[in-house]
Amino acid sequence: MEVEVIRSARKTLAVEIRGDRLLIRAPARATEREIRAFLERHRAWIEKRLAAAQARQAELRTVQKLSAEELRQLKEQARQLIPQRVALYAPLVGVRYGRISIRCQRTRWGSCSSRGNLSFNCLLMLAPPEVLDSVVVHELCHLKEMNHSPRFYAQVLRVFPDYKKHRRWLKENGPLLIMLI
Repeated sequence: MEVEVIRSARKTLAVEIRGDRLLIRAPARATEREIRAFLERHRAWIEKRLAAAQARQAELRTVQKLSAEELRQLKEQARQLIPQRVALYAPLVGVRYGRISIRCQRTRWGSCSSRGNLSFNCLLMLAPPEVLDSVVVHELCHLKEMNHSPRFYAQVLRVFPDYKKHRRWLKENGPLLIMLI
């Protein structure tokens, strides 16, 4: 397994599993010995998460891709539903928006331009409705805060208190959806 250590101005050690890589985030002054001791203390957690990640990777390799017609239908469905959801949440966020586009992307669920145009991934149609709404609110809040600061997330949580739960669903299940294209 590939292990990568990322040193920064942080104060604590943290471990993250990304696919088949183990990412260690460490303070700039942390010694190799401290990092090894940290990994040993968290060995059970790491092994459990690695096993789950490997099982997920095996599952992803067996996914049946969507046909061109199925993708076209998803886009059409998204073109009908997403503007309705944006229109519902925009007044709650307190913003006005520009154009809405629907794409089929491998890297983003949504985006917001500085001109107020919004873009959404058609694969959101395969997620639970609350997950779609969480992405809509997230992008609308970028019209107030074009960053991911605490103020931005305060806006998101004000409008959508369960946001973190649905973001977690997308983080856990999103790779499976992406594999469909």
